[in-house]
Amino acid sequence: MTTPTPTGSVPLYRDASRSIPERVDDLLGRMTTVEKAAQLGSAWVFQLAAGTALTPAAAALMEHGLGQVTRVSGASNVVAADAARVANEIQRHLLEETRLGVPAIVHEEVCAGLMARGATVFSQPIGLASTWDPSLIERMAAVVRAEMRAIGAHQGLSPVLDVCRDPRWGRIEETFGEDPHLVAMMGNAFVRGLQGPTLDDGVVATAKHFVGYGASQGGLNWAPAHIPARELREVYLHPFEAAVRTAGLRSVMNAYNELDGIPCGASHELLTGILRDEWGFDGYVVADYFAVRQLESYHHLAADSPEAASMALSAGLDVELPMTDCYGESLVDAVDAGIVGTEILDRAVERVLRTKFELGLFECPFVDVAAATAAVGAAAGRQFARVLASQSIVLLRNDGTLPIAPTTTATIAVIGPNADDPRNLFGDYSYAAHVESLLETRDSDNVFNIPLPDDLDLDVDIVGERTVFRAIVAAFPAADVRTTQGCSVNGPDRAGFAEAVRLAAASDIAVMVMGDKAGLTADSTCGESRDRSSLDLPGAQEELLRAVLATGTPVVLVLVAGRPSGSVDAHERCAAVVAAWLPGDEGAAAIADVLSGAVNPGAKLPVSVPRSAGHIPVYYRQKRSGGRSHWKGDYVDAAVSPMYPFGHGLSYTSFELTASNPAPATIGHDGEVTVTATLTNTGSRDGDEVVQLYTRDPRASVTRPVLELKAFARVSVAAGARRTVTFTLHAGQLGFYDRQHRYVVEPGDIEVHIGTSVAELHHAGTFTIATSNGAVEVDKVFDAEVRVSAPDG
Repeated sequence: MTTPTPTGSVPLYRDASRSIPERVDDLLGRMTTVEKAAQLGSAWVFQLAAGTALTPAAAALMEHGLGQVTRVSGASNVVAADAARVANEIQRHLLEETRLGVPAIVHEEVCAGLMARGATVFSQPIGLASTWDPSLIERMAAVVRAEMRAIGAHQGLSPVLDVCRDPRWGRIEETFGEDPHLVAMMGNAFVRGLQGPTLDDGVVATAKHFVGYGASQGGLNWAPAHIPARELREVYLHPFEAAVRTAGLRSVMNAYNELDGIPCGASHELLTGILRDEWGFDGYVVADYFAVRQLESYHHLAADSPEAASMALSAGLDVELPMTDCYGESLVDAVDAGIVGTEILDRAVERVLRTKFELGLFECPFVDVAAATAAVGAAAGRQFARVLASQSIVLLRNDGTLPIAPTTTATIAVIGPNADDPRNLFGDYSYAAHVESLLETRDSDNVFNIPLPDDLDLDVDIVGERTVFRAIVAAFPAADVRTTQGCSVNGPDRAGFAEAVRLAAASDIAVMVMGDKAGLTADSTCGESRDRSSLDLPGAQEELLRAVLATGTPVVLVLVAGRPSGSVDAHERCAAVVAAWLPGDEGAAAIADVLSGAVNPGAKLPVSVPRSAGHIPVYYRQKRSGGRSHWKGDYVDAAVSPMYPFGHGLSYTSFELTASNPAPATIGHDGEVTVTATLTNTGSRDGDEVVQLYTRDPRASVTRPVLELKAFARVSVAAGARRTVTFTLHAGQLGFYDRQHRYVVEPGDIEVHIGTSVAELHHAGTFTIATSNGAVEVDKVFDAEVRVSAPDG
């Protein structure tokens, strides 16, 4: 197996002129079982370093090597240069103080940017999805890649590819929404941007959570997901398959939940059968934090840690995160006892080593400390964060109150718990939120058994002047802008109501900045493990909003929130409603840009917004028999339609959309059809519109959704101008899983609908798929070709 090394020569695995398979084979052949197991383990940064120096315990933890280092930046208080120093010191120790000198992979959280002190915080993914512009997401991920590489990090634990149709679930903010095609396109863009053209200058992307995590029972975190087999493939697996087959995804993270009695982290069917054998995935699978131990402690599937290790590794879960637990001595014991075969261990180690060689870690394990400071949180990244945030803001309602003229001399009241608080602009996987989480873990019962040192130096570092109130002051210099909180995000205290009502009544307009605090701590209202049973605004906010509405002053509701929230009645009484999501570092300025008209909003909802929690689930891809009560239609007490439909979003200008008939009229099972739409800006302002193409299969051998998003394009059009969008669909994009669960195209008619939301569609025509002999099994196609013409006056 191993090529012998001549005496005195460099080991083959250190020879960069040899192929990666040769180097992996040579290195693997030199390893003991203990050293192999070490490559599948990990350690928190605070186990290895205090400040910039290694801890006394570090040598023992890295004695036989180490697979991964957990969050050098995201679980410490170090600035960029010191993060680079810590990473270098860990790599130096591994290269110089261990027998084989194998470097480690440093991973970080990158849900909305690098989760690190001073790094750029972008819009949370639900906001990113609202842009309907994959090119922006790819560009953002490239910024994250540059910041990560600068501090010595090599793997990002994103993108989240969970399809989510339940806004009660606290982590909906981390997702790209309810539609498998939209999630796939945004996810692919993130993967391409993060990994780059090649991994030697890229960062490993990690698609999570595999699979069904966002479809949990009751919207509750870690709860089982009840998903039929066909729906699992067509909806929930689809974005992951797209990332593997078309974006070159290099890592996958298992989901915590179970599917039909099998936890995802112990599912050979998922992690090997579907992921590797069917899709050809050749990267490695990492455990969501503590997921291997959970097979014993949470799911009660394994009797002890050796059995948990055996279950997970045999299923295809290669690396244990965030620290070595079951994959340490327990795994070695399981291998020695024959419970885990050596070939299973070697297979996982080979995947890890191959990635380390692909990342160039053996040739370039160190980073330039001096360059880290300039790269992390650079001005260009923050400027782009403002652009991205402004492109993510959805105008849900508007009676003409918006935009507010920048030259206005009006009195503007800026009211609400998120009006003058920079912290609440950030999502749950931001640096500030996770520092809070670690502090709460340190100071309370440590349910995760995280080995936090008592003197762990952590601090929440937020720039205080970046608030919505201050941004509005800057945007309207002639206005009289005043602020008051009114109430907290989630508390019952109404002591501030009187001042809020007085201020609103004395103002020409009231901007109510309300919503969530995202995080993992007990005071958070959205985020991981912060699920809600109500979709009304949290705490006393709904009551505060009603009190201000009662003054008669026009109200602009700005939702700084991780999920759609607020009652139908409250929304309908507002002059305007803006969904700003969790817009990040430059989100306050972006909100002000939209309110003033400096930016004409063009974002669209990536989710349907239910009228209440009692309407859940609400999503557009219903079956013919779904989405209404037969035969009456609506609920007794409410309409079944959403408060706002999928794809909805208003503008300060107006558009007219026309579409051609699909051509040709008939295609084969491997053919293509083209539809051209003409978009005209009929208003007086330049603006963006998202042209959306949906198909409907009116009759098939299994029931099909009433509509399926197949293509889209965000198009900028000058006032009075027009542009054309040409969509080319391949028949392989129109297939489905038949009764034998084969992906097939069947003969028959396909309807095409073009529009600007799922509720504003025009029937563009029908074409026919003709086959010579019934259903034909085909390769799946994930995306349409989209061409947008140059601007035309």
